Parts: sequence; structure tokens; C-alpha cells
Amino acid sequence: MAAVSNGAQSATEVHDYDVVVIGAGGSGLRAAIAAHESGARTAIVTKSLLGKAHTVMAEGGIAASMGNVWPEDNWQVHFRDTMRGGKMLNNWRMAQLHAQEAPERVWELEEWGALFDRTKEGKISQRDFGGHRYARLAHVGDRTGLEMIRTLQQRAVELGIDVYMECTITQLLKAGGAGRAGNRIAGAFGYWRETGSFIQLNAPSVVLATGGIGKSFKVTSNSWEYTGDGHALALQAGASLINMEFVQFHPTGMVWPLSVRGLLITESVRGEGGVLRNSDGKRFMFDYITDYFKAETADNEEEADRWYDDHINNRRPPELLPRDEVARAINSEIKAGRGSPHGGVYLDIASRRSAADIHKRLPSMYHQFKELADVDITKEPMEVAPTCHYVMGGVEVDADTQAATVDGLYAVGECSGGMHGSNRLGGNSLSDLLVFGKRAGESAAAYAKKSTRRPVAPVAQVNAAAEAALAPFGRKAGENAFTIQHELQEMMFSLVGIIRTGKEMKQALKDIAALKKRAEAVSVEGGRAYNPGWHTALDLRSMLQVSESIARAALERTESRGGHTRDDYPLTDPDWGKVNLIVTETPQGAVKITRKALPKMPADLAKLFEEPKK
Repeated sequence: MAAVSNGAQSATEVHDYDVVVIGAGGSGLRAAIAAHESGARTAIVTKSLLGKAHTVMAEGGIAASMGNVWPEDNWQVHFRDTMRGGKMLNNWRMAQLHAQEAPERVWELEEWGALFDRTKEGKISQRDFGGHRYARLAHVGDRTGLEMIRTLQQRAVELGIDVYMECTITQLLKAGGAGRAGNRIAGAFGYWRETGSFIQLNAPSVVLATGGIGKSFKVTSNSWEYTGDGHALALQAGASLINMEFVQFHPTGMVWPLSVRGLLITESVRGEGGVLRNSDGKRFMFDYITDYFKAETADNEEEADRWYDDHINNRRPPELLPRDEVARAINSEIKAGRGSPHGGVYLDIASRRSAADIHKRLPSMYHQFKELADVDITKEPMEVAPTCHYVMGGVEVDADTQAATVDGLYAVGECSGGMHGSNRLGGNSLSDLLVFGKRAGESAAAYAKKSTRRPVAPVAQVNAAAEAALAPFGRKAGENAFTIQHELQEMMFSLVGIIRTGKEMKQALKDIAALKKRAEAVSVEGGRAYNPGWHTALDLRSMLQVSESIARAALERTESRGGHTRDDYPLTDPDWGKVNLIVTETPQGAVKITRKALPKMPADLAKLFEEPKK
């Protein structure tokens, strides 16, 4: 380590690595482990604490076709389910790799100490989830994400990988100079949240694993870290984003009390037999089965209930349709005046499972509702409503390597795009993190090893990054960062939320432009140590840029598909099913949208979607 003076106030702490991973969730930890095991000097940087990643909120399980409960399951069925769940807009190669490699990644976790629930035969237990033909989610009660983080964290610590906690990256560094060589990654620049002092991490390879964008919306299951850092860092470095119009609203977030509104209720509740009812007590999901899923969805309660014991001869319950379908149905019931007293609908597991089963299989949900809402889910239903949960869009990457369009830059997990198409199936996120985390880490290490002449960021670039970070302190009596953040969240939830119109999104873009202008005048009082106002001021650039990307892409896509529903274009357009929308940043800092043809699927995989001849 060295401390060097930069022209922007104080000294900057400097470290050299081969691979720097930004983010310490499931994908970041798995990428760092893979890079380290490939021989690269590796560091993990997290704006939060190790073990605090949002991955812990993925409670239901890890989707992998191990066939432990249903031997009929295989990677081809998982691949088909994933593609159909994403309304065929997925990158087929990513979906294929994911389905093929997920089982091995789960077994690997077990080898590293993960303690999964077991079947009677002693195999890893697997449960049902929406959109999956068979029970394929490997789980640890309803605390799977926590167990996954615990296992990966322990592995990273055991390997001695350096971890920089409570450290925020504000800019990716590039080599500078002419041509492609000058455009390659040279490291990352940021600051310690505790002290406000700067840090520079030099490395030829950087892996973005920063998670999602949910904090741009008023009601979200996401924790405070999810401000779209990786998406914005990639854009600003010259990389492209894909599928940004597709934002997933998880059907079941807590509704009451307001202090926990949006907090996630795992899909496991429905996977274990929970059903959705309106204020009339009606099990309403049978009224919302679309033609796309009609052939494989039960249209009556008797068949739906038989499915839990016999997947072969019965169709699955409509409560287990993909998340976008369920969220829209709940939203429709609430708008029709058939909602619960606090603006949701009812999720009932109490009448479907014994108290002992609920305590055993859904312990976190029981505790969450008992402690936070004084609701005993073994005796009464939960009030639920859609909450902003996940963004399908992210950094455009190569399927096999997770390489972005800038040399030396990689992205994985929720901040990468393509794998899930227009809608992600529950459980696919955790296996996505594992499969592509490993691939990203190995690819980043291989690239670093080939970099015989390490790129070095120009001093002027580092100075400019420091000056930009400190700019809010130099403004007096300016805008308040928290006020702008609050207005952005309110606006995005109301105008670019679960149901959209062209008129509303045009208004949203005007509002975002005004907020961006105001953000340029944000001022911060006090010092750099422990200053949440400063942190929020720096987060705003990412949040506003990502919000604009979502709104512009959503305005461009004149159809309804997956997590993108247009009230003025309610039908799915087959022509739009051939196109991905790509987001880039212009030299002037504006968001630009272009269209890109979907990669063609090979014939052997395309055959999986042919309907059987009658």
C-alpha cells in the first residue's frame, strides 16, 4: 500500500490487485473465490458490511434441476421454464448455461458447508416455486440466502481474500489515451464511509456485483445499498446496459405496518400451498390465467390442490404463475376495490398447513410477521401487495465470460442483464449468482493474467474523481439530497411503476431532467466522516441515471411483456419479441436507446418449445 498526494485535497490510499470485485453479495463472493482460486490477487469492496448483502433476502431457495424430488426434472425443462418465464426475451446462451451448471454449483455449496433441508432419502430437499414445472428449489427452510452468504463468506475468509468494508466506489478508472488500449479498465476509485478519505484500487480487471436499483422506487423490498451503483458505473465507463425497461414487482410484500411496507414475503409461502384471496374471500387467481400459460395452469381448485402431490397428471396452481402475472392480478384486484383494509390482498397459509408445518418450513416468515406486524400466520392471513424487487436489466455481457463491452470490465448478478429476459423466475437469482459468479471470476482472472503491461489511470483522472466526490461540500445553501431522493422515489413508483403509460413516462422523463438539474446544486454540511447526507448526494447520480434508463427504455417499448406493462399497449407484440433495447451514455452524459436483434437460438434448443402433436 502507498499513500499518494492527489491534487484534490487529501492523500489517497492506493492498493494494487489483479481483480477487484465491487459488491459482496452472492455473485461478488462467488466471483472473488473463483478469481482467487485462478491465481489472481483479489479484493472485495462493499459499501456495507460483509454478510449484510441483499442476497440474504432471497429466502425461498436455489433453482437447480437436481431431480431429488421429481426425477423427471432436467436442465432442458429448467431452461424451457426460464425462457418462457422471461417471455423468450432472454439471452438463450445464458439461460442454457445457467440450467446446465446450477446443480453442480449447489453441490459445491454443500461441499463448502451449506446445510440444506433434506428429503426422506437424505438428498437435498427441493420445493415448488412459481413458473417452475417441478419442485427444484434447494432450500434451507426459508433462510436460503442467509445460508448461502454464510457459506460463501466463510469460504472467502478461509482463502484470505482481502475485503474492504464500508467502502463506496464512485468511479471506474481507465487507462486513458487513444484507441482501445486507452479505453480499458485500470481500477476503481472511492472513499471510506467511516472517515471520508479516498482509496484507489488499481487492477486490470474489475467485476461489478453491486445488485439492483430498487431504492429509486418508493415501495421496495431492497435494502439501502441498492442505488444502481454498478449500472451507473458501467454506463459512465462506456459500457452498455440491456433490458432496463423490465423491473420486477414481487407480488407479495408486507403491507402493514407502514414502517415495513414492501418487506419481502418469500414465494415459498405460495410454494408450500399458500393461496391468494380478495376481500370477499375469493381465490381470485383463477380469473387471471393468460392464454400464454393456460395449457399448464389449473383452472379449478380441485386440480390445483392435487398438483402438490402429483405434478405429472395435474396442472400447477395459478398462485404459482410467474411473478409478473401474479403481481398484475393482485394490482387489478386492489384497483377494483376488492383489496384488504391496508391496500393489499390476503395471502393465506394458515388454512392450508398445520402450525407445526409452518413453524418448520417457514420459520422466518412466522417470526417476521409476529415481531413486526403482530400477525400469527399459523392462525390468520397476511396482507400483501406488489413491491419493487428486482431489475431484469443490467450491464450487457458476453454469456460465457460475463465480459462487458469495455475491456477488463465484467458484471454479474442483478447488475448484469440478459439472463432473465423480461421476467425472472423465483429461485433463479441465487443459481444465477453462483453459475455466473464463478464464470466472471475465472474470466476476470484470465484477462488480468494476459495483461502483461498493466494499465495505469492518469493522475488527472484520479484528481477529477476526487474533486467530483467533494463537490457537494463546496456549495452553500443548495438543494437537500434527501429531498431529491424522496421526490425521485415517489415519482418513479407512481409514473414508472407496475402499470405504465406513454403520457406518464414522458412526464417522468421531464421530472428526472429537473431532478438532475437540481442534483447539480446539492450541498452538504459538516465533515466527511459519518455523513449520510454526503453518501446520499453521491448516490443520486446513479439513481437518476438508472431511473432515466428505465423510463426511456419503457417509453420506447410499445408493448406489454413480462415486468413491463403498458396500459396504452396492453398486448404482447411478436415483433418486439425479436428485439432487445440497449442503453448507452453519450459524451454529453445523456441516455441513448438503440435496438438490437435477439441472438438466434440453435435448432436443438428451439425444438424444446414446440408443442406436442395431438
